Amino acid sequence: MPFSKNDIRIDPEAETERIVAAMRRIVGQELGKRGGVIGISGGIDSSVCLALSAKAFGPERALGVTMPESDSNPISAVLARKLARQYGVPYIVEDMTAALAGFGAYRRRDEAMRSVFPEYDSTFRAKIVLPSALGAKDQLNVFRLTIISPEGEEKTERIPVKEYLQIVASSNFKQRSRMSMLYHHADRLNYAVIGTGNKNEHEQGFFVKYGDGGADIKPIAHLFKTQVFQLADHLGVPEEIRKRVPTTDTYSAECTQEEFFFRVPFEVGDLIWYAMEKGVPEDEVARELGIGREQILNIQNDIKRKIRATEYLRAAPRHIGE
Repeated sequence: MPFSKNDIRIDPEAETERIVAAMRRIVGQELGKRGGVIGISGGIDSSVCLALSAKAFGPERALGVTMPESDSNPISAVLARKLARQYGVPYIVEDMTAALAGFGAYRRRDEAMRSVFPEYDSTFRAKIVLPSALGAKDQLNVFRLTIISPEGEEKTERIPVKEYLQIVASSNFKQRSRMSMLYHHADRLNYAVIGTGNKNEHEQGFFVKYGDGGADIKPIAHLFKTQVFQLADHLGVPEEIRKRVPTTDTYSAECTQEEFFFRVPFEVGDLIWYAMEKGVPEDEVARELGIGREQILNIQNDIKRKIRATEYLRAAPRHIGE
């Protein structure tokens, strides 16, 4: 049969049942835990994982934890509360701003940003972006810093490696601090930490090691982002969350996951990746998606590079005696 956009579709009811059964077995029998803790952000992935946890353990044995900080979009907390209430799951709010300030996360990040833009201060908003992978050329991941002044003036410059690494290292405090908070609540309740990363994030390395990558079980790490949306429809995740554009919610300026990391819309990238795994010829994929063969190859190359470059993130600690 010819390749079709529908090939990536799943049976969401059957997949939900399979995931829920596995969560009960792994968390209850293998890990010996009583329930699950989920960091909820108002995004599609954490929403699906909370809904799955409510089914697997019962709403009373799932805990949603909202962890805003000074750069967070306020709508994230609003949507997270609505989500928890819909599924009858208890939730708590842990403001991470003071902890991050204590680590010097904001100070270290701003110091690097001022090296690129001397006028940058706390009144500006900022984000890191990548060029689209849908261009005519196969471009490497060259990050750029965008700042937005209080008057709305926007400037973008390429980030030198030293400053880029310092910004990322400082921002990674956010995910690692949240992981610590989740394990605090998991430890006090004898619950497991439920990871919220999907296949795109897990395999391409869009996570922080021992940060949002730290979890006891990852229920959706085998699913493409577009398949997570299919589960969300089946599970009845609130429409506002299903229609929300996936963001990083890491930087003060609104930054989508596409412009920060993936470089291509999920509905395009997922199909190209799926076809690559299934050995579908590029010409066939190009005809179905209505884009050029060279663009297909560019996106495939970008996915392959990310997987290779982030292998260390998925690796377990090395033991000298092995």
